[in-house]
Amino acid sequence: MGIARLLWDIDDTLFDYTTAERLGVLQHLSDEGLLSEFDSPERALSLWQQDMEYAYARFLAGELGFLEHRRERVRLFLGRTGRSLPDTRATDAWFGRYVRCYEDHWRIFPDVLPVLDALRHRYRHGLLSNSSTPHQHRKLKKLGLRRRFSSLVCSDEIGCAKPAAEAFAAGCAGLRLPADQVAYIGDKLTTDALGALGAGLLPVWIDRPATDPEPAPSGVHRIHTLADLPGLLEVIDFGAVPPIG
Repeated sequence: MGIARLLWDIDDTLFDYTTAERLGVLQHLSDEGLLSEFDSPERALSLWQQDMEYAYARFLAGELGFLEHRRERVRLFLGRTGRSLPDTRATDAWFGRYVRCYEDHWRIFPDVLPVLDALRHRYRHGLLSNSSTPHQHRKLKKLGLRRRFSSLVCSDEIGCAKPAAEAFAAGCAGLRLPADQVAYIGDKLTTDALGALGAGLLPVWIDRPATDPEPAPSGVHRIHTLADLPGLLEVIDFGAVPPIG
């Protein structure tokens, strides 16, 4: 059988997370009078990213809840400037001010709505994300995307995260189909594409930067814009061998 459902990643696949975070962090640190504490804005961004990745890994491992991982990010980052906050209420308020700056820059990629419109009658669409369900639901609703997807599965509710095969199985269960009838579209080669491949889905790697000169790994279908997705799926649906790379 061919592909009957599409399962999507969210951040940096549908939603331009990287740009929103970058602009939001710089705005927030400037508002808080902290940007001058670092050698350069790029250095501040790099340290923010390091602290985020550390705390987020603990969230994905189940060591911290979603709110607790945010508090850990604040503690780590402010600690780099010798600052601390008196209690969780102040910590949550500080992170909340960052969130408002971040949300000011929320945007979907320009190729998203055209491809969803082009494929809306051919496939049902679902979502699988390494994040919090309430957080992603709110984001999708604000971006006007939530109604376009029949299912939303996030790591916080299933107790595992991509690239684990169990996470992809949960995403497929949300679409009520086995893995071999589902394509997964995501921006990360290891977490999304290779994880999906190992779980038996058809992996589509949306590599917008197009900076890797090496061919995509065997079995992984690489595209540089979502405008190429309908053509790729049409080739697969008709039983031909699609180009890989």
